[in-house]
Amino acid sequence: MSDRESYVLDVLMTEFGDSIRRDPAAFGRKFRKMAASPFAFYRGSACLFYADMTGPYADDAFTDERTRRVWIHGDLHAENFGTYMNASGVLVFNVNDFDEAYVGPYIWDLRRLAASVALIGYAKALSDAAISGLVGQFARAYLAELAGIAAGGDDAIGSLTLETTTGVLHRVLQTARLRTRVAMLDVETAVHGYDRRFAAVEGRERVSPETREEVLAAFEAYLRTLPTPSSPVEHTVKDVALRKGVGIGSAGLPSYNLLLEGHTQALENDVILYMKQAQVPAVARHIADERVSGYFLHQGHRTAESQRALQAYADPWLGYTTLDGVGQLVAEVSPYSADLDWDEVNEPEELTSIMRDLGRAVARMHSVADDESSHDLVDFSTEEAIVAVIGPDREGFAETLVGFAHRYGDQARRDHRLFVDLFRNGRVPGL
Repeated sequence: MSDRESYVLDVLMTEFGDSIRRDPAAFGRKFRKMAASPFAFYRGSACLFYADMTGPYADDAFTDERTRRVWIHGDLHAENFGTYMNASGVLVFNVNDFDEAYVGPYIWDLRRLAASVALIGYAKALSDAAISGLVGQFARAYLAELAGIAAGGDDAIGSLTLETTTGVLHRVLQTARLRTRVAMLDVETAVHGYDRRFAAVEGRERVSPETREEVLAAFEAYLRTLPTPSSPVEHTVKDVALRKGVGIGSAGLPSYNLLLEGHTQALENDVILYMKQAQVPAVARHIADERVSGYFLHQGHRTAESQRALQAYADPWLGYTTLDGVGQLVAEVSPYSADLDWDEVNEPEELTSIMRDLGRAVARMHSVADDESSHDLVDFSTEEAIVAVIGPDREGFAETLVGFAHRYGDQARRDHRLFVDLFRNGRVPGL
């Protein structure tokens, strides 16, 4: 076994070993999904990426003490973007899925996204020059938006909405706008005796009366974590069901769906929440900062607080609780969620436009969670700190990110081949 092969296996087992022992079948399915492509492997192996960021790929360029302590997304790859309806009722295209969010070097977010773009570009048979152009556009747009925010906002584009987008992202937002709560409820529920209950679908099952009571008790504790009060009608729980995590990042984890009355007793206003077990983020293993680790009550609290910090006007149902002593994240299953489908985007001009918009979205995310937010974990202006540490060498900054994208994209493809050989030849302990 080569040194890199041993290293990859050690990192994966450190991250997933206990979970594999608890549910080997679920992780067999997870690893098979990861084996499908280099990008799928990259998505599912954030632990390897961060081990590399503090090991063979460690680099302090364009960072300093403050910018190594910024609230970051933690798993910023190209498929973690989509639409949501914010608390002000505006459809926004932005970063989503904050399960891995933490406080760390801002540039780790940028590197993780840049390498993912290199992997997607390679899969689309784009030339190295084309990939360099896409990553460069992202870096320059990120810095331009961040500098605009730092200067007072006059030169910043602002949130990506129906009013500020064109092309592909505008179409994604329009698609989200066509979706309705009633249509989602008709898929997820069925009406029995003049009221809704969860429909029988694959991967979802009924819960025992005992489990229902435990979930309801956790729900009551969750209500106390909501930032704004809501009416008692909304808190009526009609049904509870269990779902097992089936995604690459949630293998084997239990998740409960709760069907709520909504703000009126009309059936079209019912709300579906999910309550899912939160995990230690991969990046946390590589951040030795007791002020950060001691800030959170548990991982559900970390995830909810991170999303509130990084996402302006976050989901009003976003909160946290504990179930069987384990931290849980609670949020709405949104009917207005639409993801960017990279399989449908192949034209260079469309890809370039998307990369500029993603740069702006990431800049706004990094700028939100700082001294002007309601959180005190990051107590300085992140946009000013990042702009200052990059200084006048903006092209050098872009070129550094481009170079990393190519190097690490190539590394991820090699690691994918090693992973597939380990997995298919039965050399992953427990599988």
